[in-house]
Amino acid sequence: MAKNEADIGLIGLAVMGQNLVLNMNDHGFRVAVFNRTVSKVDQFLEGPAKNTHVIGTHSLKEFFETLKRPRKVMLMVKAGAPVDELIEECLPFLEKGDILIDGGNSHYPDTERRVKSLKEKGILFMGVGVSGGEEGARHGPSIMPGGSHEAWPELKPIFQAISAKAEEDGLPCCDWVGDGGAGHYVKMVHNGIEYGDMQLICEAYQLLREVLGLKASELETIFAEWNRGSLKSYLIEITSQIFGVKDTDGSPLVEKILDVAGQKGTGKWTGISAFELGIPVTLIAESVFARCLSALKERRVKASTLFRKPKIAFSGDKKAFIEDVRAALYASKIVSYAQGFMLFAAAAEELKWKLDYGSIALMWRAGCIIRSRFLNDIKSAYVKNPKLENLLFDDFFKKEIEHAEASWRRVVSQAALWGIPTPCFSTALTFFDGLRTASLPANLLQAQRDFFGAHTYERVDQPRGKFFHTNWTGTGGAVTSGSYNA
Repeated sequence: MAKNEADIGLIGLAVMGQNLVLNMNDHGFRVAVFNRTVSKVDQFLEGPAKNTHVIGTHSLKEFFETLKRPRKVMLMVKAGAPVDELIEECLPFLEKGDILIDGGNSHYPDTERRVKSLKEKGILFMGVGVSGGEEGARHGPSIMPGGSHEAWPELKPIFQAISAKAEEDGLPCCDWVGDGGAGHYVKMVHNGIEYGDMQLICEAYQLLREVLGLKASELETIFAEWNRGSLKSYLIEITSQIFGVKDTDGSPLVEKILDVAGQKGTGKWTGISAFELGIPVTLIAESVFARCLSALKERRVKASTLFRKPKIAFSGDKKAFIEDVRAALYASKIVSYAQGFMLFAAAAEELKWKLDYGSIALMWRAGCIIRSRFLNDIKSAYVKNPKLENLLFDDFFKKEIEHAEASWRRVVSQAALWGIPTPCFSTALTFFDGLRTASLPANLLQAQRDFFGAHTYERVDQPRGKFFHTNWTGTGGAVTSGSYNA
């Protein structure tokens, strides 16, 4: 075994780790590998990595001896305690200026903590979001690097080489995101948006299936057509393909799959962050709750026997209804991304990150699950106005919403009359209506809070930041008892 030959090392030879190693090898980088279950190293070298330049090692000491300085080590292990444990095991072999990279789905506060604690030891730490699954890791994922900025020049040639390249201009879907946990935060919100996109597609599917009684073969054609327009994306493409797959008896396989959805937590983390920052990311939250409701299969079956569902009597133009559903899906998708980028802005302000929102959109154009044509429009919006407050304020998206609005309203209202659940279509429309309403009923809410808890309120005829309290039960009606400056 030659020393100091490997450009980078990777620990953790599960599926994602193995495929990233092979991807790096394909691009001319010498990779050293190690795995706690050492037999996996030999299995990898004798199997997928046979006839490659990958260096297998059987101890951490041997592993670190193979690496060029500054040593670059990518950790591909389960998020949480296993990452901290592995970092502790690596520390005795690390020197000042060496780089540790966490490529798993770690929660961004953990990454923030690790960046700070390792900096005190002179070690550079990067939290890197990697999206695209097994196929992406092997042939080009979307990579979202953050953490110690000093480490980025060392990693940039490797990560940009192995990342996906956008069809439009060949640019790598990988660029510096920001300090601390910014890389993992962007990956977390990516996954949350993915939850929303998937739920929106499912709602469109249920409407077309229940209202029009469309068969899988017809749905395959419709989604393929949608994939040639403004909805062109990986998820729409694979949805069309799913409808075309048959079971062994010749029936559509999708109809044999139990309607209970799983989840791994990143959607929930996005929702929690939205609550903490006070940003109404309602669509992602509803998509998480939709999965939770799907898991209550037995209770749903019981409830279906207790409550009669409205009868669907569709008598309109089928093609027009299909177009209405497409438009509602598109408008709701715009709202979802608008909410996601609102969350980015709030997190950047709170955590002192300098996020480039147009660059984030570009990183998602290929390699990742939410890749779509739509992301170029987001990039264009931020190129026109880097300080854009909300995607809905951009001229392009404003026109798209206005064009889709009537269809959107028809679909949501009809779904309610038919008893078809559309949590994400509905919450997207509700958010839109709330955002464009200059006067919400929160004035009454503030009066209630002041009545029972003396929480104070502001007045429309006074400057913002000046607070008042009223003795609502005082003799002769409400009496303002004082004013308070915030």
